Amino acid sequence: MKRTSNAGRVRQALRDATMVSHQRVDELFSDFPLDSPDGYGAFLRAHARALAPLEQLARPDAPRLPRLMEDLAALGKALPEPLAVERQGGEAFRWGALYALEGSRLGGAMLERRVPPGLPRAYLSSVHGKGGWIAFQDALDKAADDGGEDWIDGAIQGADAAFALFAAGAAAERAGLNG
Repeated sequence: MKRTSNAGRVRQALRDATMVSHQRVDELFSDFPLDSPDGYGAFLRAHARALAPLEQLARPDAPRLPRLMEDLAALGKALPEPLAVERQGGEAFRWGALYALEGSRLGGAMLERRVPPGLPRAYLSSVHGKGGWIAFQDALDKAADDGGEDWIDGAIQGADAAFALFAAGAAAERAGLNG
């Protein structure tokens, strides 16, 4: 008998609650041209504006900021000033922000395919190892076990704050591209 994981209970709640925020971020980043050094550099700078403060807050096991910095350096682009995290909460908030960060690895794998040969890909290729996404979901579910609805609410706030930071980073870099 094949054993299946029950992972994803909290992820599903976060996904449902933050769907609009997530879609907004996806729409904002879909306008960045990834096929030129300048467009791709702006995309990476937008991510860097959000990633630096979010990784400090969420403390992921495998930070991606060093890989993003490597890509920016390869493009001759400077690391931008990080944005400030407007709200902060407890452990649930941290886990919500971590959910958004870890989920962005999945999107990065898809976006990497749009980057032409010759442009750096260290950041977008920083995906979960085999079973990594399921393991994260298991850890997320375990972290929420004793927290009840208040914990979920805090995690939703953290995820929404992370999506808002990515949106602000995209808006700041788009203004630079267009202005």
